[in-house]
Amino acid sequence: MKILDWYIIKRYLITFVMMLLLFIPIGITVNLAEKIGKILENEVPFGEVALYYLNFTIYFANLLFPLFLFLSVIWFTSKLANNTEIVAFLSSGVSYFRFMRPYIIGATIVAIAALVLGLYLAPKASRGYNQFIYQHLKKRSAELQTHDIYRQINDNDYIYVSNFDTKQKTGNNFTYEHFEDNKLKYKIFANTISFSEADSTYRLLNYVKRTIGEHTDIIESTRRVDTLFTFDLEDLTPVEYIAETLSYTDLNNFIEKEKSRGSSNIGRYEVVKYKKWSLPVSIFILTIIAVAVSSVKRRGGMGVNLAIGIAIAMVYVFFDKVFGVMAEQSNFSPLVAVWFPNVVFGILAIYMLYNARR
Repeated sequence: MKILDWYIIKRYLITFVMMLLLFIPIGITVNLAEKIGKILENEVPFGEVALYYLNFTIYFANLLFPLFLFLSVIWFTSKLANNTEIVAFLSSGVSYFRFMRPYIIGATIVAIAALVLGLYLAPKASRGYNQFIYQHLKKRSAELQTHDIYRQINDNDYIYVSNFDTKQKTGNNFTYEHFEDNKLKYKIFANTISFSEADSTYRLLNYVKRTIGEHTDIIESTRRVDTLFTFDLEDLTPVEYIAETLSYTDLNNFIEKEKSRGSSNIGRYEVVKYKKWSLPVSIFILTIIAVAVSSVKRRGGMGVNLAIGIAIAMVYVFFDKVFGVMAEQSNFSPLVAVWFPNVVFGILAIYMLYNARR
């Protein structure tokens, strides 16, 4: 049986790698055809473009890991079934669950790789991928701004900026409020705020500070002030993709920090967090479904199995996207949203495995 195990494991891993090598160049070609005009227009250096497509490869390979694996398992298992190799295996007295063992071993190897990729490599790739897009592929400055940012920095301090340009690191209509015992103590206004990377200071133009007194207020004003603040530049930058750029430990700390600030994007961040663990589990589930679908020799051969597999994959993606959006834009539980597709398809996997064994 060790020969059978090694045979299936090698086919499992080699077919999966070949599937990645087949689809990744196609994805790069399609993306390059779409972006080449902006890249040439902005005269982006070749080194930055090459690094972008390296990050692009890791970023999308991480997103599509389970689906690539699902299709590759259907592909090579269908070939085994068409060549009646599976019939030979089972006719020799091997149980169906014993036949599944090398598939589970292969799934474990891929799941560990997916976990490492999701926890450590994909965040770095996502950071480079998104930074390239914001720096070189967004033509209008408005696309590089965040609007109406209102954040709680800590228990006592709040900030507001009407818009912030992440490329120029400059914002307009800045307000800083400081409270003590639920009473406003002072408020800072500035028409413009800009961040200096050289000394990590903020420059405020048309600065006004109003200190609330017991009987009268004290107003200070000056044309320009260079100062330090307790908040980070990240508090003024886009938050749509920031969770994807953080390692698991940093992401947990970031979520706790955002919860204390009353952020409205906690659902979005927690979806990213839970997907780091749900994706490796989905690899086992989709492997079992793929084997159950393709281990039976059907009239029509491999094409029928691939058609069934693609249909199941599209339903899985639909569930994953719909529930993910629900968690990001409503009060729907991110934990339920991320794990619900795995639970549903896990039940389907058990049902299909039982029928395939029969």
